[in-house]
Amino acid sequence: MIWLLLGGATLLLMLGLMRGFARASVQDVKTLLHWVGALAGVSLALLLILTGRGGFAIFALSLMLPILWNRWGNRVFGSRPNVDSLREAPPARPGSMSREEALQILGLKQGVTEADIKAAHRRLMVAAHPDRGGSDWIAARLNQARDVLLG
Repeated sequence: MIWLLLGGATLLLMLGLMRGFARASVQDVKTLLHWVGALAGVSLALLLILTGRGGFAIFALSLMLPILWNRWGNRVFGSRPNVDSLREAPPARPGSMSREEALQILGLKQGVTEADIKAAHRRLMVAAHPDRGGSDWIAARLNQARDVLLG
């Protein structure tokens, strides 16, 4: 009976975690994976130390040094600018996109109809919308390309 209750509780916990995972942003998932990797590395090192293989434990921990340096070393020593702020491209200025560039962004050719433009925009926005983990900058460029082509 106890195993049945334990299994049911585990199932409910897993379903709750899956629901939370589906609603999580990309940044939250990346942070979770970093923590899982760090805990796995520390657990491995602890197991190796407890079994008398300290040299392997030091080697395993040394594999984590680049990750730790990327995560905290740059903040402490200021050797590089924050990489996260460089990933997003600067916002586009209104009216600075040519018609050819707009066609290229939407993956269209000259002589397309208004319906083709709207269909291409919708198809690309479904994949790149910020509410679904896409980039704000890409969504803005898609909207700007649509506005340029539709006038």
